[in-house]
Amino acid sequence: MTSPRHATNSHRDPSPNPLDDVFSVWAPYARAIGLVLDSTDTTPIPMHRTDNGWWVSDLRREEGRDYGFVLTGDDDEVRPARPDPRSTRQPSGVHGLSRVHRVDPARWTDSSWTGRQLAGSVIYEMHVGTFSAGGTLTSAIEHLDELVALGVDMVEVMPVNAFNGEHGWGYDGVAWFAVHEAYGGPDAFQEFVDACHARGLAVCLDVVYNHLGPSGNYLPEFGPYLSAADGPWGSGLNLDGRDSDEVRRYIIDNALRWFDEFHVDALRLDAVHALHDGSAVHLLEELAVATESLSTHLGRPLSLVAESDRNDPRTITAREAGGLGLHAQWDDDVHHAVHAAVSGERQGYFSDFGSLEALRQALTGAFVHAGTWSSFRGRVHGRPVDVGRLPGSRFVAYTLTHDQVGNRAAGDRPSMSLSPQQLLAKAAIVLCSPFTPMLFQGEEWGAATPFCYFSSHPEPELAEAVRGGRRREFAATGWDPAEVADPQDPGTFHRSKLDRAEQTAEPHAGILRVYRELIALRRAEPELSDPWLGYVRVETGTEAADDRWLVVHRGSVALAVNLGTEPCRVPLDGEPLLASGAVADTDSVFCQAFGFAVLKKHAG
Repeated sequence: MTSPRHATNSHRDPSPNPLDDVFSVWAPYARAIGLVLDSTDTTPIPMHRTDNGWWVSDLRREEGRDYGFVLTGDDDEVRPARPDPRSTRQPSGVHGLSRVHRVDPARWTDSSWTGRQLAGSVIYEMHVGTFSAGGTLTSAIEHLDELVALGVDMVEVMPVNAFNGEHGWGYDGVAWFAVHEAYGGPDAFQEFVDACHARGLAVCLDVVYNHLGPSGNYLPEFGPYLSAADGPWGSGLNLDGRDSDEVRRYIIDNALRWFDEFHVDALRLDAVHALHDGSAVHLLEELAVATESLSTHLGRPLSLVAESDRNDPRTITAREAGGLGLHAQWDDDVHHAVHAAVSGERQGYFSDFGSLEALRQALTGAFVHAGTWSSFRGRVHGRPVDVGRLPGSRFVAYTLTHDQVGNRAAGDRPSMSLSPQQLLAKAAIVLCSPFTPMLFQGEEWGAATPFCYFSSHPEPELAEAVRGGRRREFAATGWDPAEVADPQDPGTFHRSKLDRAEQTAEPHAGILRVYRELIALRRAEPELSDPWLGYVRVETGTEAADDRWLVVHRGSVALAVNLGTEPCRVPLDGEPLLASGAVADTDSVFCQAFGFAVLKKHAG
């Protein structure tokens, strides 16, 4: 249990804070609360209620002790002992008792770590369970030096909060303050963050505040945590209804805990468009204020990165300019424009993408749908970006993510259908763009292993519901149900693990070499990391197979890419800095299909 010690809104009179060393829990509608200590002691110890809905015990919290809460509601029904909503460790799973755990300050060795800002960084997204053979945070540390050699600045970890089952993506977590035991628990996460900082790597943690998982969610028994509005993944959080102040406080305290106690440098906020908040001060703005306050106190940058489907630049506009004040957001439009242009895919949400014009719009304006018609949605979508005021570094760009791979029926990566040169063409566009680039694990060597959606729900009915739901979802979009990976099959999880032996075999070794060179070039040439979209100029050829080229001008540096299936000449002169499948002549670049070259342009 973590006490609610962070004041999150100066306009609100915060409730008195229960002491850190005693047991406490918020349950405003309970008639009685009993504290259960250890699994063998079934006699609840009565707790006393304060006038703010918190229940407190006089017993001190001893490190390593197991405990739970027995609630009695208005119906006089006495429920089994439940874990603490703010539990910091769940050693027996999300249905078991909580365990008192504190992050040990003496274990940190990163006292010289001053943080890393998001702008100028290259991010690397990873899933703990499939990143290494061991599937733990400790075994992941063994491969951090590979990321340093690649040129990565920040490691983004998919959710580590506790969820039911052994393996999964983590987005169905229910114990938000605890670290999943199968990954190694909280001590292992502390060790992982410390190891990253020792290598100069910042850590971004993926967190989910828009919904809870279907198994082990006992929050509604304690209080009005959920709203009546259903989202795509179930009930959302009560952010603006009766007694929502403590729910908002719960979320913000959770976010600040990762920053403060675990030394995390950034949070990626999952699907913020599913946060339904009609308050005058949106939860995201309140979180931005609290994060800025903590950042000032800690003396290091702390970043908030949104996943948002709205294409609304106000999400990442400074509060002083009327925005919500988040530092960056994922940009799916860039992904769609790049992937569709290279792969030729046009189904589903790729239907509005694939043309050279769509790619030009994405590279110069961040959004393709910017107050324009979206055929996939059947309506006008998005809002234009003011490129003179909003830097491109606030948009995270990528050629793939866990979603863009795992939410395909078979979890197939682009490397399983595209040529190595097509993969490198995509990488060159993203890594030479004005955005903050992000790689997904294994992308850097064109991993041939899939990354499927997988789960391990122990409840048979829930397992079958997830399995059937995936099949129906993909059948509706034309996929053969036989091609849909069974998320509950342990083999689906094991097939999704990276095969690191690929890195030294061709063509993977060649892909990895070019990725390293592209990242090094981005770091060496200031114009490639310049975030201002207004300085980006894009020229294109036509849609003919032998004239389908793109030139991205970044000051004195330019990227020439052939996006056609036939060789072509791209009108650009300069000294080559890096090339793959292309040769620079005196006044043009000869590119094989999907070849590219980065040139330092001749003066004048």
